[in-house]
Amino acid sequence: MEKIWLDSYADGIPEELEAPPFKSIREMIDHSVVEFADRPCYSNMGTTLSFRDIDELSMQFACYLQSSLGLVRGERVAIMLPNILQYPVALFGIFRAGLVAVNVNPLYTARELRHQLADSGARCILVLENFAHTVQSVIDDTAVDHVVTTQVGDLLKFPKRVIVNFALKHVKKAIPAWDIPGSVRFQDALRLGTQSELKQIELGYADIAFLQYTGGTTGLSKGAMLSHRNMVFNVYQGIAWQGGIFDDRDDLVAITALPLYHIFSLQGNCLMYLVLGGENVLITNPRDMRGFVKEMSKHKFNYVTGVNTLFAGLLNTPGFDDIDFSHLEVTVGGGMAVQEAVSRKWREVTGQHITQAYGLTETSPGAIINSFQKDKFTGAIGLPISSTDVKICDDGGEELALGDVGEICIRGPQVMEGYWQKAEETAAVMLPGGWFRTGDVGRMDQQGLVYIEDRKKDMILVSGFNVYPNEIEGVAVECEGVLEAAAIGQKDERSGEVVKLFVVKSDPSLTKEQLIQHCRDNLTGYKVPKIIEFRDDLPKTNVGKILRRALRDEA
Repeated sequence: MEKIWLDSYADGIPEELEAPPFKSIREMIDHSVVEFADRPCYSNMGTTLSFRDIDELSMQFACYLQSSLGLVRGERVAIMLPNILQYPVALFGIFRAGLVAVNVNPLYTARELRHQLADSGARCILVLENFAHTVQSVIDDTAVDHVVTTQVGDLLKFPKRVIVNFALKHVKKAIPAWDIPGSVRFQDALRLGTQSELKQIELGYADIAFLQYTGGTTGLSKGAMLSHRNMVFNVYQGIAWQGGIFDDRDDLVAITALPLYHIFSLQGNCLMYLVLGGENVLITNPRDMRGFVKEMSKHKFNYVTGVNTLFAGLLNTPGFDDIDFSHLEVTVGGGMAVQEAVSRKWREVTGQHITQAYGLTETSPGAIINSFQKDKFTGAIGLPISSTDVKICDDGGEELALGDVGEICIRGPQVMEGYWQKAEETAAVMLPGGWFRTGDVGRMDQQGLVYIEDRKKDMILVSGFNVYPNEIEGVAVECEGVLEAAAIGQKDERSGEVVKLFVVKSDPSLTKEQLIQHCRDNLTGYKVPKIIEFRDDLPKTNVGKILRRALRDEA
């Protein structure tokens, strides 16, 4: 399909992107920390680190990884942190040392963490002490040789550093007991890093930057290999798409509440604002909506990213409508569909609309985005961004006509290199010519706008996070008393969807509470079924395969 490009819709935005000036994320870092040295880079809980501070601290961490630990180019380092100052320091240190970052959700259960660490082959992990007990429980089953621990307040100014760390440990009792022999404190790692100089490692487009884990059809997550080419191009695609709004500015402030371990915030906030010379205000606990609103009120921010549930939560928090929104220029919603009612209310309160964007872990993630310059809610996920092609295909991979409904397929420099050590799964999602099959069903109209109609996969979308039924079912059937299980998504006003689990018992005495507790012990919170329905049997094909679609249609 020849690309449709409307100048009236995407004014001044290039159809094709010129080659970015950098060949790796490390080159972007090295440039920005000098170019914007005196500007604020990251803020958290009242402490601000400048680009110069980030330069020095990340260099120390890079030297520690390279010299003290002896890690070599291409080895994997896992980061298991929420949005705190240590995250960008560690991430940039990993790249400066020529290593690969593996982002880990801090709320992972032991089962989930064991798989990701073992699959990635990570040699080192940086973990918040609050979650060190989980690492302790799985480390013997992984290739991890080195554990670095940190506390929330470690990079905060004195005396807040001491107060926060003391309160979490001794007042809130938020740090379960743990014991990992040979582990090193983050502050000690930084000090060790000052004792050596960094050896420059050549990095280029082809080198892998991230193993970014996403759900797998087998019930186990798989690592999308995102190269430096993928990530650098997608940063510049994002900058091009904003049409010059944020070019050559020294007043850029982003509210960063979505976790940086998630690809949306990682790319759209962490890396894009690195290149633009802007400041990221890190929100460590966005579930504390009152605290979140209080923190927002302290900043003159231009840019906010979020998911529908986050926007809805803010709009319903006292004090939100009292914030000064006079500097806000762009709000981007992704991860899940933005509801029209939420978008309308956001505009009433803030004066700005929510720009809906679409992407996947496998597309680094930005691929289809609405115009930042147009404020009409269309219900579309947008237009293909610069240097990106989109077509709608049938099950055989053949292109359909405009208006026909089929699978959304994407081609561009941001499409992943494949799944880590999973050639079969990679082949299953790639079509000839570099086209990636998204698994989402949609259509394209005469203007080139893309609309999602349904999901081809059985994936469940909870507050912007992908949940795969196979994983839920695999955990459920391990619970004593469960014979069969089937998971589907059920619509929910707050989170878009929640997990509903249908279960056939082998033990009549099994209760819903027992099954939910089993799931809580083995699944991250957002994956835990919110609704359980016991049945005598489940609908199946003539070969015995459970028909999830029949359950969805019935619901």
